[in-house]
Amino acid sequence: MRVRKGRRQKADGGQGAEVRPEAPGATPGLAVELRGVRRQYGRGAGTVHALAGIDLGLRRGTFTAVMGPSGSGKSTFLQCAAGLDRPTAGSVRLGGTEITGMSENELTELRRSRLGFVFQAFNLLPSLTVEQNVLLPMRLAGQRQERRRAEEVLARVGLADKARRRPGELSGGQQQRVAVARALITAPDVIFADEPTGALDTGTAAEVLGLLRDAVDTLGATVVMVTHDPTAAAWADRVLFLADGAFADRLERGSAEGIAARMTALTSRAPREATAAGVTV
Repeated sequence: MRVRKGRRQKADGGQGAEVRPEAPGATPGLAVELRGVRRQYGRGAGTVHALAGIDLGLRRGTFTAVMGPSGSGKSTFLQCAAGLDRPTAGSVRLGGTEITGMSENELTELRRSRLGFVFQAFNLLPSLTVEQNVLLPMRLAGQRQERRRAEEVLARVGLADKARRRPGELSGGQQQRVAVARALITAPDVIFADEPTGALDTGTAAEVLGLLRDAVDTLGATVVMVTHDPTAAAWADRVLFLADGAFADRLERGSAEGIAARMTALTSRAPREATAAGVTV
């Protein structure tokens, strides 16, 4: 996979904002970097090892899906990678910036200005218009709210005529399109998607996944998506499979059928066959 270097494009398709310098020790070209990341809950005999020493590097401008059986650590992985939860050990870098030691205020600022999120439940504010929901990350980050920018990203997701509507006036698929536009508005280092099609029918899900795919292919965005759906995962450049808090397998450009077969094989393995070996893709 060719590494995109030197510049990052904005969500409106124009020239990118200045690329931020890499932190000391960061690997150039990586949008997401986890080294020795562990997350455990509880103590003593009741300790749960949700992540068992993750080493992962995801290059800029790529689309990665993460799958695994229930309890494999998918949600914990996303939360630690996105700065929503703190690992018990190890380091996390996003866009070359070390986030592990950041304060809660610093993490909040980083999430607002440099990360995008798309969740299964849409998470739109019902009292705000579509345009206001899209501009919310810029407002919360104290940035200038550019209506022209909102118009451009709404046009990209096919909702140019819905800017003045409220979320309750839209279908579920349209609301998720608004969520994608909101994720794109700040031209983030990474877009994290957590089961983004879980509440959508098959046709609408394909439309939303096509938008995420287009963001990678035409805007140089980096997307990390947690999903249980092999059809959704097939839109990604690669699929990483988690088991018992460690990466157990990977598949490049897999079909839905091939991904489903890997998942079946994974769930039939003995628990200790998972490995925490490093992955850079």
